[in-house]
Amino acid sequence: MNIAIIGCGYVGYTLAQYWQSKMTFMITATTTTPERVPTLQAVAQKVFVTPGNDSEKLKSVLQNQDIVILSVGAKGANLYEETYLNTAKTLVDILPQIPSIKQLIYTGSHSVYGDKNGDWVDEDTAAIPTNDNGKILKATEEVLLAASSEKLRVCILRLGGIYGPNRELIKIFRQAPGTTRPGNGDQINNWIHLDDIVAAIEFVRQQHLQGIYNLVDDAYLTSRELLDRLFEEHNLPKVQWDHTTKSNRPHNAKVSNQKIKKAGYKLIHPQIIF
Repeated sequence: MNIAIIGCGYVGYTLAQYWQSKMTFMITATTTTPERVPTLQAVAQKVFVTPGNDSEKLKSVLQNQDIVILSVGAKGANLYEETYLNTAKTLVDILPQIPSIKQLIYTGSHSVYGDKNGDWVDEDTAAIPTNDNGKILKATEEVLLAASSEKLRVCILRLGGIYGPNRELIKIFRQAPGTTRPGNGDQINNWIHLDDIVAAIEFVRQQHLQGIYNLVDDAYLTSRELLDRLFEEHNLPKVQWDHTTKSNRPHNAKVSNQKIKKAGYKLIHPQIIF
């Protein structure tokens, strides 16, 4: 089986590594960083240096592929449209020319739900992003889902915040101990471990799932609970909360993971690892 991973970063690299160790797949990886080529050559048979919106290069990447994993990440808040939406549009334009591709799996974000005041949301809840980058992510989903057909199954995984080896929570929040943050810390956090992202993508591949699936763990801690436990675990000073100012987080929802569980996926890390 031939699999192309468009955007072989934190998730894509680990996914390629997993498939190389477990399966006899031919992996093609893309990166926008030439310095990463030697690293990727250890887990992929072919490596291309290209942005996702380069139509000719992307066409070369996709030749004879069976499955495409779209796992790009923007390197800055001002690069979302170029990284996500333009890549999706370029990819969808090419797909009809390559009939070998039967499955497209995209790692999206739960942030598309926007601010639901901490209420429960599921895949049927209207996604109403509250900022421009969230709107770009929503538009990216729409472009990809529109490409779905009898011959092409498109699956979108709306991921929680990503953490795992070399991206532990204590590294993510390394500048937060002892600081004061706006709001009361009551916003719900939705996280997912790297192990579960890789395992869920393999599950989607095996089960030929299509449509939208949330992928978050079972913790549902508030920001205050998360940071209190994290810094207590590491003997660091707690965060203080400024109740006189409003939180600047653009999304706040308790994201249900029941759909992917009902499909048969079992979480490796249902609770957060501190």
